[in-house]
Amino acid sequence: MKRDFLTLWDLSPQELQALLRRAQQLKAGVDASACPLIGQSIGLLFEKASTRTRVSFEVAIYQLGAQAIYMNPQETQLGRGESIADTARVLGRYLRAVLLRTFGHERLEEFARHSPVPVINALTDTHHPCQALADLLTILELKGTLEGVRVAYIGDGNNVANSLIEAAARVGLELVLACPEGYEPDPFVLERARQEGRGDILLLREPKEAAGRADVVYTDVWVSMGQEEGRAERLKRFRPYQVNEELLACAKADAVVMHCLPAHRGQEITSEVLDGPRSVVLQQAENRLHTAKALLEFLLKG
Repeated sequence: MKRDFLTLWDLSPQELQALLRRAQQLKAGVDASACPLIGQSIGLLFEKASTRTRVSFEVAIYQLGAQAIYMNPQETQLGRGESIADTARVLGRYLRAVLLRTFGHERLEEFARHSPVPVINALTDTHHPCQALADLLTILELKGTLEGVRVAYIGDGNNVANSLIEAAARVGLELVLACPEGYEPDPFVLERARQEGRGDILLLREPKEAAGRADVVYTDVWVSMGQEEGRAERLKRFRPYQVNEELLACAKADAVVMHCLPAHRGQEITSEVLDGPRSVVLQQAENRLHTAKALLEFLLKG
């Protein structure tokens, strides 16, 4: 039976821990010459722009011995009105798996329902689980554990925040989010995580309070793709939520700074912090590759 990866809930806590261990092995060069997916073709159907997700998965697919086929709506019949269901059924006859980056999460779910091959969420408006995998690997590398690590997420309750909530529920992170009123994470994501998860998840308004005693301070852009129309209002509302040296001083002395990138310097984070000694954003970005390889192996090798 095929396995999809649409949110972190698609992995059990045990599977998630095993996937992270495998990513560590792959990063260390274990089985470096192995090509478990040789001869297979994997599609990347992207309706939104991408740097890290596209490149990390294309490299991962190549290193695992498979072929990556990149598609955007202008190059497929989706752009001319073909249904999601028909596209999913047809691509499943050619490909071993499909990565889909799209807008509404319901588009991804519809595609997965009709796809005969595994579907991976390469980002939707409400979830970014592949980013969360790299985040967890980075925290594990730096802190030696995930259980009980205090992560302060400062800013917009967007798709990255939603996936971090799910990640915290799966592995036992202590996650504190500081978001302005009206910009909170998806309430259904929060409710499920609190009911079914292991982590301690708290939603606050005051960013300095959230950053207090934090092991990790995490932020993301204030204006995500598709939100450009409300840009001016967002910049005004989020100004007190900037991650700067003053806010970072509230965290633990050995706290690290994470950002999923791309960053808008001078908005959600200052260049001083982003380029500073406590920033681990490049390690975090690199880990997109290793977790992508582990995920592809998990879904396709069996």
